[in-house]
Amino acid sequence: MQSKAVKPNALIYLLVSVAVIGLDQWSKAWVLSSLPEFTPVPVIEGFWNWYRTYNTGAAFSFLSDAGGWQLWFFTFLAVAISGLMAFWLSRTPRANWRSALPYALVIGGAIGNVIDRQIHGHVVDFIQWYIGDHYWPSFNIADAAIVGGAIGIALMGLLDGKAEKKAG
Repeated sequence: MQSKAVKPNALIYLLVSVAVIGLDQWSKAWVLSSLPEFTPVPVIEGFWNWYRTYNTGAAFSFLSDAGGWQLWFFTFLAVAISGLMAFWLSRTPRANWRSALPYALVIGGAIGNVIDRQIHGHVVDFIQWYIGDHYWPSFNIADAAIVGGAIGIALMGLLDGKAEKKAG
């Protein structure tokens, strides 16, 4: 009986997750040791500030005033989603970087913010973009990785769907 050849999976992309976590935690350590709280520090005048702030909720401070239970809810949610995406990575061929990279970005960003929630009780945000009086909510490296990964997952879903429709 011949054994079936095992194809390499994309779990190696978890190294991208580790890099995102490392960069995220390093940047937040810098922020906590170097930036004043709630005080804009211009990077590009009229567009970008360093602005140290905290978020006890999720995106756009969703549930930030919920009384504390949200820390455990968002921790559980991030760990569950990261586990699911790691499972998907284990089922993704290593050569399929277009699918693997977005999963790895989301995992790294989610775990980076979980670390903040568990250590500080909130997420440290520090990147503030604005034009005139219109401000985007402050965010961090982990948030950027999550958004970039989510966009990548959505694009791959759309592109793969079009390719299948075209082939079928």
